[in-house]
Amino acid sequence: MATGSGVVLAIDLGTEGARVGAFAVDGEPLGSVHRGYRTSYPHPGWAEQDPDDWWAAVCDATRTLLAAPRCADAGPVVALACATTASTVAVLDEAGRPLRPAILWMDSRAWVQAAATATLLAEHPVLAWSGGSDAAEWLLPKAVWVHEHEPEVFARAARVVEAIDYLTFRLTGTWTGSQMNAVCKYNYDAVAGRYPVELYAALGVPDLADRLPDAIVPVGTVAGPLTPAAAAALGVAPGAPVAVGGIDAHVSLLACGASDGLVSLVSGTSSALVAEIGEPADPASAAVTTEVWGPYPHALRPDRWLVEGGQVSSGSVLTWAGETIMGVAREDLPALVRAASAVEPGAHGLRALDTFMGNRTPHRDPRLRGAVVGLTLGTTREELYRATVEAVACGTRAVLDSFVRAGVVCDRLVLSGGIEHNRLWQQVTVDVLGREAEIVEGDNLTLRACAVIAATGAGHVGSLDEGAALFAPRTRVLEPDPARHAVYRQTYDDYTGLLHTLAPVMHESVDRLSRRPSGGDQQA
Repeated sequence: MATGSGVVLAIDLGTEGARVGAFAVDGEPLGSVHRGYRTSYPHPGWAEQDPDDWWAAVCDATRTLLAAPRCADAGPVVALACATTASTVAVLDEAGRPLRPAILWMDSRAWVQAAATATLLAEHPVLAWSGGSDAAEWLLPKAVWVHEHEPEVFARAARVVEAIDYLTFRLTGTWTGSQMNAVCKYNYDAVAGRYPVELYAALGVPDLADRLPDAIVPVGTVAGPLTPAAAAALGVAPGAPVAVGGIDAHVSLLACGASDGLVSLVSGTSSALVAEIGEPADPASAAVTTEVWGPYPHALRPDRWLVEGGQVSSGSVLTWAGETIMGVAREDLPALVRAASAVEPGAHGLRALDTFMGNRTPHRDPRLRGAVVGLTLGTTREELYRATVEAVACGTRAVLDSFVRAGVVCDRLVLSGGIEHNRLWQQVTVDVLGREAEIVEGDNLTLRACAVIAATGAGHVGSLDEGAALFAPRTRVLEPDPARHAVYRQTYDDYTGLLHTLAPVMHESVDRLSRRPSGGDQQA
């Protein structure tokens, strides 16, 4: 490893805001700063943000962070890397200015366009790497939606890109895409090294590739130096190398430490479970099951394939229950969590579903919605909150079970993200799973992973694996309660049964809303 002073800057563009972290080149964390931005929900199932807000938040957070004494004393910024939410799609002109609000990852408006991809597997085998079809969250269905419903915007668009691509452009002035996002979210063929232009044409957007990044490169590749304009906005000297990052949850694997059988569970607004497997003997027929996304070739490391699953809404459901419905201020939530922790799991009689914005995996159904059954006039807010936590944990079990059915080795489970701040959510998760897990303490794995990526790109470490060992976090072990796990076996069976029972009603409701006019010919 190279020696010397300096700051490695890590940028995590999340759902609720941007968090910027600073690390010394030896892996020591120097601090982090968060700046929020607004999400709008103009129609049911829609969610949008302003890319200009992202950049303003990143710049403000960076300036504030680097002014702190520990960062100021550590030396200049010597490398940067970013990670963002996946499938957050920005539609931009050639200068990178937004032509419309960015369509957030959780936005499910493109479910019709996503369903169309499921009919094309035979002619376009690249879809096998996404489990046979694209999800409504992903860039390709959203791009098709914009083309069909806002044709004048699509015609003016010079770029239709992921949030990570937008940030890389703002930092370097180059349209350099992350191979991770490209493979996982817009069907890039990493084996052949090309865009699947035939698939794009079959969906009515033959020129989409012209609007995507000009080059797709592996995670850790340097896209270019920090431009003078970006450096001035961030309050740093120009010229530091900007290494290409990727999807916030997926790069977390780099911050867990190398381990066969590792599954990283990043639980915040949504939850993502990611793992890597060895390269299949026959890459052309590598699809394991339609219950998972992937395996994706060379999404993170060149000799591994990535498997993904997750929940569209997890922590966001808990926010809905505690803050939106019950009106509990964020600073008062710990008291609600403590009270809900005292509720016995088998005594409240409630069952809930976490599918407020649809389901990623294993059901791959964007038309599912949330539900709570068993309410009485005596139901307390503590019982309702606990039932909501239990629903989120059941959703997590459904994803992990699908990994096991797909043959993914799940020997080590590492939890991180917003779940770290909610002890009830942690314990109910391992109780429902009936297995131990590690929880990352006092740390942000995405920022650590970005530090690994930046340090690798700048040559301060020799490889992503070497950086992962250097930047490994502290964890503690969560043990399940056997008695509660026995109760939760029934809870999970009820969860599964309720989901299948209510799915037709939810589908009809979403279909009915989609047939109503909501601003021109737009579709929910």
